[in-house]
Amino acid sequence: MRRHILVAVILALVAGIGVATPPFDVLRGLSLDVLTGLRWQIFGNERPPDASPVVVVALDEETYRTPPFQGTPNVTWTREIGRVLTAIVEGGASVVGFDIVFPVSLEQSQMPFGEETLGARVRGFERDYLRALAGAAREGKVVLGQVQHSAHPIQPSPGQRVAVGQQRNIRALNAYSDADDVIRRMPLSFTVDGVRTPSMALELAARAQREAPVWDDAGDLTLAGYRVPQPVANTLTLNFAGGADGIPTYSLADLRACADKNDKDFFKRAFAGKVVILGTLLDVEDRRLTSKRFATGVESARASRCVLQPATASGPVRESISGVYAHATAVSNLLRRESVTELGRPAIAAISVVLALLVAGAALTFSPARATLAWAAGAVVWTGVATALFRSGLALPLVSPLLASLAVLAITVGYRFMVADKDKRLLRQSFALYLAPAVIDRMLASSKPPELGGEERTVTIYFSDVAGFSSFSEHMQPHEIVALMNDYLSAMTDIIEQEGGFVDKYIGDAIVAVFGAPAEDAAHATSAVRAALRCQRKLREMNATQEPFKSRPVGQRIGLNSGEVLVGNIGSRRRFNYTVMGDAVNLASRLEGANKYFGTPIMASEATVELAGPGFVWRELDWIRVKGRDRPVRIFEPLAEGEASDDQTLWNINYKDGLARWRARDFSAAAECFGRTAEADKPAASFQQRALALVRQPPGADWEPVNTLDGK
Repeated sequence: MRRHILVAVILALVAGIGVATPPFDVLRGLSLDVLTGLRWQIFGNERPPDASPVVVVALDEETYRTPPFQGTPNVTWTREIGRVLTAIVEGGASVVGFDIVFPVSLEQSQMPFGEETLGARVRGFERDYLRALAGAAREGKVVLGQVQHSAHPIQPSPGQRVAVGQQRNIRALNAYSDADDVIRRMPLSFTVDGVRTPSMALELAARAQREAPVWDDAGDLTLAGYRVPQPVANTLTLNFAGGADGIPTYSLADLRACADKNDKDFFKRAFAGKVVILGTLLDVEDRRLTSKRFATGVESARASRCVLQPATASGPVRESISGVYAHATAVSNLLRRESVTELGRPAIAAISVVLALLVAGAALTFSPARATLAWAAGAVVWTGVATALFRSGLALPLVSPLLASLAVLAITVGYRFMVADKDKRLLRQSFALYLAPAVIDRMLASSKPPELGGEERTVTIYFSDVAGFSSFSEHMQPHEIVALMNDYLSAMTDIIEQEGGFVDKYIGDAIVAVFGAPAEDAAHATSAVRAALRCQRKLREMNATQEPFKSRPVGQRIGLNSGEVLVGNIGSRRRFNYTVMGDAVNLASRLEGANKYFGTPIMASEATVELAGPGFVWRELDWIRVKGRDRPVRIFEPLAEGEASDDQTLWNINYKDGLARWRARDFSAAAECFGRTAEADKPAASFQQRALALVRQPPGADWEPVNTLDGK
């Protein structure tokens, strides 16, 4: 056993540590995705969109369809964007960031247009836009985006860079993608020419709080007193809200119309104190897979409207989201101090090892099916715990430990099958045809060979025999007898074992069974009586429908008795059987034989009747004295379980009346009572003959109502 435990520990260590290594980082990311989806599905979004510190102004499909934007390239939209920018800043926005880059200006175009270039023809076209940028830049309320791209970043046009004061108000928009091309973290800074520069998201959050970010010597970041968790160096793990309404989104088309209307109150209501990010919200452009991919919704500009009618949100729900929401989420996480805290590799390995050890223990202890159920139950519990803690921003490893424990479960089950249980399986297969399953289980559980000895226990003994076996077997060939008895014994044994009995032995056509040992069964008498009634019904069915029983119908006699016996391994030191011994066993055998004196198929002692309970309909048969015993026994016949039939009820009433008159020495009246049903009821017919005999030859004064049986 120690060897098996050592193997389980090694498997758990290998699997648990293995899933925490870099090749399995994809599982770490998948855990974030699943937890984000589960949290949204179970708890929803706990904050209303209006409470968001960040909003998005979208260049969306509606903008492309609305004049004056309709039919014009977006490089010509800058004047209108400038008007909206000015209105937003005047409305009290904390800062405006651009998640869209206009790297060229219409005024720079060298395309010939008549005798001049297009740029010369439209010179001054962007003057209003540049003035809007310059005005916002003087207040520190605008940050343009650029994309770091090797040595040649994609930057705003030269005029825009000058208008905002060059790099002082320009920040990188680059995102951080995992190996599976999913964005789960955003960079916090970039180093350009040896200088650390905040990312777009960090810059916007810092300006909104009017606090500069501070890095210590170890590279840890603190912003306005918030120490940002960085499980992956220089990144913030995004904590996405689910659905599509976590970040309020305004359509550029509606805001342009609102600026035309000069509705300053609307801009104050919508943008005062907010971080505003301008970006695209299109079906095909700038779509990103993120850790929100299992918690997305139909995206659209559904924030309050100023002029245009609200657009109807429609279209498919896709795994990807617009890239602007990754920046908006990063800013929101920094402002609300709710970025995700991930555990490091040692913690992931430790959790995975512990769960794998628990599953390995279950796999060594339980059957494969139960061990699998235990793993499934543990997976549900762990998922629930991880999802609940994720509400507070703590991301426990989910997929990694579950996968490690599942792998350990599969390998441990295979190990048990190939190695650990090989000897037990061979033993079980070898003894399954000779011993009861409970006996084998006890022997395997003790991990030691069986030995002589036993224990006293109250059980119910079941004896059955085929009635008239000798008379009909003499007309059959040996192979026919063997086939018939195999079918009979198989059918009866199946019923006995289904009811919890243990077949002790076969003696020719007889069956000796025990209820209540070796497996404990407090209702052993009930189980034995139920088995006897089922065996009786099964034999009637076989006689009616199954050859060779149909051609040669057989009967059976069953005796039941309950009492204290010695049960255990009994025999010689070199050869023994698991069996029962005691007076209760002998009486059960006598009761089986006593059936032939009454014409009954089943006979039970009073002890069995008392233990079996009220669930059966009983008929008291008589007091008898069996051979080898001086003390008489009160005997009963079980008629049915539950309710008796009309015929059985009538038989019982008449038999009871006859028995009472018999015991009162009124033999004529007893014979008359028994005679009412004697034609259909064999016990009544038998008793009628006994009563008539005493009518013809009355007994002496010392007569007692006890039937002394001469034979077995």
